[in-house]
Amino acid sequence: MIYEMRVYRCVPGRLPALLNRFATITLKLWEKHGIKQAGFFTTVVGESNQDLTYFVAWESLADREKKWAAFQADPEWIAKRAETEKDGAIVANIVNQFLQPTAFSALK
Repeated sequence: MIYEMRVYRCVPGRLPALLNRFATITLKLWEKHGIKQAGFFTTVVGESNQDLTYFVAWESLADREKKWAAFQADPEWIAKRAETEKDGAIVANIVNQFLQPTAFSALK
């Protein structure tokens, strides 16, 4: 199992729109494509309170590539993303990392 950590830095004032999109659209589409989230977090103290950090659990990098590509190409996702960004971009920057649990990690 590997985990992908993604940090979305929102355009100022657009974090609520991103949270709403995940809650009402994205997670349902992830379920359709077999994508498993491992946690979502907003920043209380840190560089920016306009960040959303989340983790996705993957069986392997190949599993990630297959499922993520299918999600990104999904016509419903493309349409809904465009609809939610009709008033402008939501995310200014995305940073991601792939992490492997240590032998002593609570998550495996």
